[in-house]
Amino acid sequence: MKQYDYLIVGAGLFGSVFAERAKSAGKKCLVIDRRDHIAGNVYTYEQAGINVHKYGPHIFHTNDTEVWEYVSRFTKFYNFKLGTIANYKEEIYSLPFNMYTFNRMWGVLTPEEAEAKIAAQREAAGIAEPKNLEEQAISLVGTDIYEKLIKGYTEKQWGRPCKELPSFIIKRLPVRFTYDNNYFNALYQGIPVGGYTQMVANMLDGIEVRLGVDYLEQKAELDALAEKVVYTGPIDAYFGYKLGALEYRSVRFEVEELDKPNYQGNAVVNYTDRETPYTRIIEHKWFEQGSGEPGKTVISREYSAEWKPGDEPYYPVNDEKNGALYQQYKALAAKEKNVLFGGRLGEYKYYDMDQVVRAALYAAEKELS
Repeated sequence: MKQYDYLIVGAGLFGSVFAERAKSAGKKCLVIDRRDHIAGNVYTYEQAGINVHKYGPHIFHTNDTEVWEYVSRFTKFYNFKLGTIANYKEEIYSLPFNMYTFNRMWGVLTPEEAEAKIAAQREAAGIAEPKNLEEQAISLVGTDIYEKLIKGYTEKQWGRPCKELPSFIIKRLPVRFTYDNNYFNALYQGIPVGGYTQMVANMLDGIEVRLGVDYLEQKAELDALAEKVVYTGPIDAYFGYKLGALEYRSVRFEVEELDKPNYQGNAVVNYTDRETPYTRIIEHKWFEQGSGEPGKTVISREYSAEWKPGDEPYYPVNDEKNGALYQQYKALAAKEKNVLFGGRLGEYKYYDMDQVVRAALYAAEKELS
């Protein structure tokens, strides 16, 4: 008899949801994480009374009622809706692209005028079927907005010319011909009261968790503890990179505590020119209605970087080459007995948080039924 039914590698959203569902089904779980904290990349910690999003801002948003009801069992949510500001060489624009953006860019007042401006710029660019991100962006919002608000930011973020990036990346951004700067088209949106770490801690209540444990360094010993493994780490690392390393983009942050009540007046400001080295500044107190100690604020400058072994992998580079390599690793994973691969790194997939929760609920239901 093994000590545990499931060894869950990774205390992020996928692993924590799976663990909670397994415990509810009467299974005994051990959750491990190589970091010194739970909650993965949604981890928040308190500084100056403010919940700081260590690995970048996360706003929970979903149209999935079941997912929303599930996470709401573990936290209450602030009714936060993200309205991002774009700073292009000290010109301020509203994001995502909406009538405020179009008015600031061109002085237009009606949706018809904005649509006509975009159509004229699309036609001038000669784009019929967009073949890359640049062409897709111009097709959606015209050349002016592409040049000022997309090109520099995107090339900083991905470290590649927009012409070399797939068109689907830009399709995630809303384009609205209304005066609506709510970033997400989602029925449910919010920020957990008390931060994401507390939400995940509530999920893991009553489940054994060991932190600072590197699964791949102690694999044989840890595998012997449980009947099955749920692995949410990088899939290529699991196999010792024997087919080659999958590519990611990484991110680093410079965090600063300031003796002032308000630094930028918004939770997120994107710096869209190519010359500014960081992609955005996050002012964390505005995620939770100006929380924190009086006269204090905490900001993070976010820098995008090419990933290398030892860095935190953030965004999978979902191009053709990496997609083909992942399929080879996926085939190897399918042959692993008693191991379930899941999550952003285990599936080499860009996931929004609600999609991670949905995937974990589905995997748990399939496994435990």
